[in-house]
Amino acid sequence: MRRMVSIVLLTALAAPGSAQTRKPVRRPAAAPLAPPKKEAADLICPTPLGVGVKTKLAFCDVMSGRDPAGGVLVKIPQHRGPVALTFDLHNRHTYSEEQVKANRAFSRYTATVGILTMDNTLISRAVVQNEFRKAADLVDRVGGGAGPGGVKAVAPTGTESIAITIPEEEEQVSILGEKVTVERLDGTATYSSSGRPIAVISNVMIEYRPAPPAPPPRPATKKK
Repeated sequence: MRRMVSIVLLTALAAPGSAQTRKPVRRPAAAPLAPPKKEAADLICPTPLGVGVKTKLAFCDVMSGRDPAGGVLVKIPQHRGPVALTFDLHNRHTYSEEQVKANRAFSRYTATVGILTMDNTLISRAVVQNEFRKAADLVDRVGGGAGPGGVKAVAPTGTESIAITIPEEEEQVSILGEKVTVERLDGTATYSSSGRPIAVISNVMIEYRPAPPAPPPRPATKKK
């Protein structure tokens, strides 16, 4: 008799627990991340050098200064996660056919630029160094000048491929010149005064994950 009572009590005690079992709550699935997108950057170039005659690349002078607003501005679309910024960095050479023929055109350039946030926080630096001796050391000639063939005397020389990671919270960054050291047969000089061309950039690209679209607005509730 006691065994039967015990079994009945255990069954009664177990019943409420099973009755209180809840079904798992289904939470809405998180929006899937968009695939990475790579595209030419939206640039504001205050001092464009011009377009290459052969490469058809747009070359932009990077000026020295302390205010990020005066640099080459790279706009970043709405995005999720960090952004990859890439560009080619060149030195800036004034070409002279006479110096080349006289074997006096040797120049060694070392240019440094900074990539900054708009509140003047340095993200990274980039450096390009190369030597110039002859016309073949130029990346390209730039159209729109008064020289033979309608090219400018100033042209990009040397190429350094730069890759920078931009923090997620940034919507725009600035590329600003810091200094350039020039070694020639007659001596060495370093230039860093504000407003001076320091280097040249081209082929500016960004890779990012687009932000998901905003949810549609909720329909307005009708008042009774």
